[in-house]
Amino acid sequence: MDQPTVGILHPGSMGAAVAACAATNATTVLWCEDGRSAASVERAAQFGLTPVATLPELLDRSDIVISLCPPAAAEELARDVAVHRFAGVYLEANAINPTRVQRIAGLLEPDATVVDGGVVGSPPVGSKTPTLYLSGPAGPAERIEALFVGTAVRTAMLGTDIGKASALKLAYASFQKTSRVLVALAVGMAREHGVDQELIEVASKRTDSYLSEPQYVAKTAARAWRWGPELEEAADALEAAGLPPEMLRAAASTLARWHDAKDDSELTLTDALDRLTHL
Repeated sequence: MDQPTVGILHPGSMGAAVAACAATNATTVLWCEDGRSAASVERAAQFGLTPVATLPELLDRSDIVISLCPPAAAEELARDVAVHRFAGVYLEANAINPTRVQRIAGLLEPDATVVDGGVVGSPPVGSKTPTLYLSGPAGPAERIEALFVGTAVRTAMLGTDIGKASALKLAYASFQKTSRVLVALAVGMAREHGVDQELIEVASKRTDSYLSEPQYVAKTAARAWRWGPELEEAADALEAAGLPPEMLRAAASTLARWHDAKDDSELTLTDALDRLTHL
């Protein structure tokens, strides 16, 4: 099979790294500069992505489009693509609930073929090897798998039903991300009473306890702007399944207190806890 041309919408930290892996088995990987920030331009250049001026140009040239953006933007982005009647394979790889994925498939089909995707793990840089779970039509899904052969992105098929990959992603995220929020609350309460070091010591005696890793609280705060909307998506999925969504909505509300810490790599544990305490 000829190597395809791939378009990435839009190259954030995860999207750019995944797109760079796809470039191994693609003719080229395009991204659209229109309306993007200086940080996006720098990131795309760092990962060797090829800029185009407009979304229509990207869609006209691409055989496969990968959508990897903040959850809140996923559906609007799909509408923009649908307007231009993109006719290739559309990988919906955002952290959104299965109902929204199915709605997006309805927007894009029959012109495009939609494959549902969910990335579990950190961006594929350094020694990180995330897994891209896929569900959807077998042929197009196999084309996506072929893009990542021999790269740091592993792939795994979950069947032909649109929504399975997104459900797995959100099920995992609902535990992993909410656990980090609970660590912040526990350490914050212990700090208020001067027993935070003792709490960490207790936790360190247990195996694989997130509570023994309070240093991750600062990273959680810096990622809160992405994680909060993702947990809202997971809460919607719980509600649709007849399960109580309140715990995840509360975690999302807690993450919202860190919204102004967006991508702050200099944030310390003390800074993060202080921001959590004060609105």
